[in-house]
Amino acid sequence: ELISSLRSKLQTLWEERELVLSEGRECAERGEELEAMVREVCKPNEFERYMMFIGDLEKVVSLLLCLSSRLARVQNAMRRIDGNTDAEEKQSLNERHKLLSRQREDAKDLKENLDRRERVVSGILAKYLTDQQLQDYRRFVQVKTSLLIEQKDLEEQIKFFEEQLENLEKSIP
Repeated sequence: ELISSLRSKLQTLWEERELVLSEGRECAERGEELEAMVREVCKPNEFERYMMFIGDLEKVVSLLLCLSSRLARVQNAMRRIDGNTDAEEKQSLNERHKLLSRQREDAKDLKENLDRRERVVSGILAKYLTDQQLQDYRRFVQVKTSLLIEQKDLEEQIKFFEEQLENLEKSIP
C-alpha cells in the first residue's frame, strides 16, 4: 500500500514537473519576444545591460536555491547526530555547514546586487517602453523567478520520494 502511494505521489509530481517545464518554455518564448523588442528600442550598451541582468537572474536564483537546499540537507544530517556519530563526521558536517552558510550569505549579496541592477534596467526600459510593455517585462521577470523556484522545489520532492521508494523496496524481501 505504501509503495503504491509513493508511486502515485511520484506520478503526480512528474506531471506537475512537466507542466512547470511547459510553462518555462512559454516563459522563454516571451523572453525572446521581449529581448527582440528591447534590442530594437534600446542603445547597444543598454541592451547589453538588459541581457546581462536576464542571464544573471537565472544564475543567481539557481545558486541561492541550490545552496539553500544543500544547507538544509546538512542541517538535517546535523540533527541526526547522536552519541554514536564519530567525531570526524561531526567535524565534517560542521565545516560543510559553515562553508555553505558563508556561500549562501555571499549569494544573498549577489541577489541584492541583482535587485539593484533590476531597478537600473527597469529605469532604462521605462524610457522606451509603454506602461503595458514595462508591466509585461516585470511580469516576465517575476514569472521566470517563480518558475525556477517551483521547478527546484519539485525536483527536490521527486528526489526525496524516489529515495523513499527505493529504500522501501529494498527493505521488503
